[in-house]
Amino acid sequence: MPILKSVMNRRREVFSVGISDDLQSTIADMVDGRRGILAADESSGTIAKRFDSVGVESTEEHRRFYRSLLLDTEGLGQYVSGVILFEETLGQKNGQGRPLPQVAAEQGIVPGIKVDKGKGPLAGAPGDLITFGLDGLEERLQGYREQGARFAKWREVYPISPRNPTRLGLTANAEMLARYAAVCQCCGVVPIVEPEVLIDGDHSIERSAEVNEMVWHEVFHALHEHGVILELMILKPSMITPGKECAKAPPKQVAEYTMRSLRRSVPAAVPSINFLSGGQGPEEATANLNALNQMWQAPWQLSFSYGRALQEPALKAWEGDSGNAEKAQAALLKRARLNHLAMLGEYRESQEEES
Repeated sequence: MPILKSVMNRRREVFSVGISDDLQSTIADMVDGRRGILAADESSGTIAKRFDSVGVESTEEHRRFYRSLLLDTEGLGQYVSGVILFEETLGQKNGQGRPLPQVAAEQGIVPGIKVDKGKGPLAGAPGDLITFGLDGLEERLQGYREQGARFAKWREVYPISPRNPTRLGLTANAEMLARYAAVCQCCGVVPIVEPEVLIDGDHSIERSAEVNEMVWHEVFHALHEHGVILELMILKPSMITPGKECAKAPPKQVAEYTMRSLRRSVPAAVPSINFLSGGQGPEEATANLNALNQMWQAPWQLSFSYGRALQEPALKAWEGDSGNAEKAQAALLKRARLNHLAMLGEYRESQEEES
């Protein structure tokens, strides 16, 4: 059978060149049952919007200072095992002249890199999107490894509407994620697979569950066809919530729907599920993660890979003023600690008021 032969050859390729030790070492360093991932990989356009919200111009120096501030936070490695960086950040240094990937690694935080090149309309599937960036990926990954990156992230986006995602949208996006993940593993880079089902809209939590299950089934079918080794990847999915134009669901309901759909769709071989926040506020994202970890025992680590839900308090505390650096770092460290407690199922709302 041609497909089976191709899969077996791909798996032999990963192991035959001695790459598996690198992949397994990275997984061991990132998946420990108590820490999550800081997503600091905002594109130039996205970080400009974040900075604009606090009155800061998005210059290269401001971006360098802010991301250096995050990674220089003393004690962050207690609660964060990995950081996803934007390509610009991978080559930047902190105020003492140390490369930012090195700053992260010195705290026990594994540096990673966002490798997709943004999204656009998917031809033939009105309303669906597709992500670009496969061309030259292998060569780019080799360069990123030399700069210290040990894992990568690729995001595909799925809008929900009465017509979307279409069948073509499901298969095309899953194919992109699988091809990316296969290239990563052949290069000794752990892939984070991110199929984000968008929260935009007025859809019900039941519709969200239906779409997420379809997406995850399609993604893991494609990963299998491309010979991706599930034990050597991380999944970064959405939590199952109603659309943002609807009333918010309580954490217990979010956890019940999310866990049920995961059990139906995600193989137990995957070592860690690091949820994206996807438009949730900091406290909401923490409470929902806590509810998930208070349910029956899951076969995967249930962790976080939050961007705004971790950074928002720090960004508001900083406001572009270097004199606020320690205040901003304290805000980030508190948010990271609370999400660490949520991984243990030990978060309480009263802890939000503690310093």
